[in-house]
Amino acid sequence: MSESPLVPDPRIFRNRDFALYWTSRFAMTLAAMAEAVTIGWQVYAVARVDHSVPHSAFLVGMVGLVQFVPYFALTLFAGQVADRYERKRIILICLAVQLLCDLALVALALQPHSPLIAVFAVAAAFGGVRAFSSPAFSAMTPMLVDRSVLPRAIAWSSLSWQTGSIIGPVIAGALVAIHPAAAYAAAAGLYAIAALAVALIRTNTTPERQSGSALAMIREGLAYVWTNRIVFGAISLDLAAVLLGGATALLPVFARDILHVGASGFGILRAGPAIGAAIVAVWLAQKPIHRRAGLWMLGGVALFGVATLGFALSRYLWLSVVMLALLGAGDMVSVYVRQSLVQIVTPDHMRGRVSAVSGVFIGASNELGEFETGIVARLLGPIGAAIFGGVGSLVVVGLWARLFPTLRKADHLIPPDRR
Repeated sequence: MSESPLVPDPRIFRNRDFALYWTSRFAMTLAAMAEAVTIGWQVYAVARVDHSVPHSAFLVGMVGLVQFVPYFALTLFAGQVADRYERKRIILICLAVQLLCDLALVALALQPHSPLIAVFAVAAAFGGVRAFSSPAFSAMTPMLVDRSVLPRAIAWSSLSWQTGSIIGPVIAGALVAIHPAAAYAAAAGLYAIAALAVALIRTNTTPERQSGSALAMIREGLAYVWTNRIVFGAISLDLAAVLLGGATALLPVFARDILHVGASGFGILRAGPAIGAAIVAVWLAQKPIHRRAGLWMLGGVALFGVATLGFALSRYLWLSVVMLALLGAGDMVSVYVRQSLVQIVTPDHMRGRVSAVSGVFIGASNELGEFETGIVARLLGPIGAAIFGGVGSLVVVGLWARLFPTLRKADHLIPPDRR
């Protein structure tokens, strides 16, 4: 049997610039997860002083909306910026802004009564910055390694994100139990480490100069995604399913008022989806999907829905973590599909724009999903909202299997001449 091209090979770290890139991505993920956990916990804790559980859950969901609006407004423009200008410089600017935002959150957390409007404003700034950093980070990977080892680089890059997503919430949960300011300060330090690692990269990360206006370049990226029905079906499936099944937005509510496990338990719950996703990422690295890719993706979303239902009905911390891990495992399949398509199939001069288009869907599924869950929680309560999300995800699987037959029948995820 020939060696799988996606087996994580540690020899790739002999590439100095990729090792620095990986370090930066890992530190950035730790920081992003820590701040996300802390913001959710802080908003819910402040809201519970004067509001009921359903209304406080709604305010937690609003965090997702205030991040999504600037992200959605800027991301297509940011994609063409990543295809015009030096990607390393874009990332450095973004990391500097994120560091300053975390320092602002430290100051807010140290106040006796943090104004939620100020926390929401900083969250909105994070959303705007992420619109620029995400396509630049994604598009820079193929510039640092030879095409022959690009699949391995993608596997390692994905594992860095998943590992950071596991460790970050646990660290944040422990620090939040001390004080939210400690968690924000740790995130700021991690952003500084990420910026230093990127600054040391020597490879030229300026893409080939593209002609045409910014609007024309954005249209070209949109056209690429729209005309590839498998790509469009895959990323829209992710949007619809997670939009309805954003149970992770309710974790502060479940940790405090349903499972009664406090801030430390909240960090463990928040790490649950990443644990499942990391296990599947390692498995896919060893045994990549070669056949029936569409059915694998639909099955993954179905698992996501079933696990969401299990989480909604659980009253034990260990069982809730298991359900969240299964949820993350199902979601990782769609992440694998998107990354393979965007990074391997897409030409380098379009990677920033296509990553941005894909990011719109991913961002919408996460941030808008949190907002939708907050709205439903206001009407049905947190348990009812989680049940609604699980059922909705399963309905989406059936609809997309019918609406996108090319996705359902998709066999090879990567064209044979590219594998």
